[in-house]
Amino acid sequence: MTQVLFRNARLVDATSTEAREGFDVLVEDDRIKEVSDKPITASDARIIDVKGATLMPGLIDAHVHVKATDLNLALLGVKPSSYVYAQTTKIMEGMLQRGFTTVRDAAGADKGLADAVDHGLIAGPRLRVCGLSLSQTGGHSDQRPLTVMSDVTSNERHNMIQHFGRIADGVDECRRAARDELRKGAHHVKIMAGGGVSSPTDPIENTQYSMDELIAINEEATAWNTYTMAHTYTPRAIQMCVRAGTRTLEHCNLIDEETARLMAEKGAYHVPTNITYFALNKHGKEYGFPDISIEKLKTIVDAGLGAVEISKNAGVKIGFGSDLLGPCHRYQADEFGLSAQVLGNHGVLRASLETNAEIMYMENEIGKVKAGFRADLIIVDGNPLEDITCLENDGAKIPFVMRDGIVFKDERDAA
Repeated sequence: MTQVLFRNARLVDATSTEAREGFDVLVEDDRIKEVSDKPITASDARIIDVKGATLMPGLIDAHVHVKATDLNLALLGVKPSSYVYAQTTKIMEGMLQRGFTTVRDAAGADKGLADAVDHGLIAGPRLRVCGLSLSQTGGHSDQRPLTVMSDVTSNERHNMIQHFGRIADGVDECRRAARDELRKGAHHVKIMAGGGVSSPTDPIENTQYSMDELIAINEEATAWNTYTMAHTYTPRAIQMCVRAGTRTLEHCNLIDEETARLMAEKGAYHVPTNITYFALNKHGKEYGFPDISIEKLKTIVDAGLGAVEISKNAGVKIGFGSDLLGPCHRYQADEFGLSAQVLGNHGVLRASLETNAEIMYMENEIGKVKAGFRADLIIVDGNPLEDITCLENDGAKIPFVMRDGIVFKDERDAA
């Protein structure tokens, strides 16, 4: 049995709009054993004095791509899988060092990566994975150039070499693909339901998948006691997914009020990812983002925060995502400052902690400093309820990170 006792902590989580001063928190093995505003006695515990700093739950990101090692995703097709894996471990380590102790991968990561974290083989955040996303021919995960002919054989060959998505056309193929990803250990299913920025051949305005196909995928996820997440930008794509039973809608930059009301009525979640558009706008050309994708980016880059406001006003539950690629992963936590412009500091903390935990069906496990919860804890130099930027800048003000009771970062005594 291993114990760690945090003393004199200022506690911040999303359960209160104000920090709670002068708390002790006892961790035993991988769980929080006790939280008290009175001194806790634990004679064998390692003592960590948090005085002057904030103790809070590990951050949660509901939309990442840990295997997105380049801005131009087509480059992954020419790299050996072993090399991509090595790059992936560095990306995951960076996320953990920024204070993110749980992330939901939105295409690419598989159960093997999730298990490697759980078993201590990789120093990274806890992973919830979808495996390969499901895409129609010509959809957002179809990275083939225009010169490649498409038929059943080429679709199957494409699926064998993909890092992020698989092609499935028609109800029967969609059912089989969803079942196959769940068979391989996916925690949820990802649907590419509309046009995207990084894919070369599909306009942003497109809907992807018929209603029958969307319903079939959702039925398979429900049968497995899980849910679907969907890549969407336009009202038409969002509405189709919501009516088909999709639980979380990603991005949603072009949402309108009618669509937001439908999402609220059906209990669907909106996971915005505005930081990726700002990062791509700033660094796209520098890091080789395709020209056609930079042009498509212009359609959505300025609409994202307005979309969050529309969803907020309609009563939609809003999560926290980043969706960054390649060297732009370092901006992951800067989504806090962007979303806080609409949600406020407490609102964006609630999005990352409570709402994201709920999205992942982990609301009784993570996102709070509470007895019985997983010992995912970070120390922050500052109070994010007053200054949200103390969570940003690549973890510069987060000197301590613990996940499952294991310390992965401790720079508190660094000169």
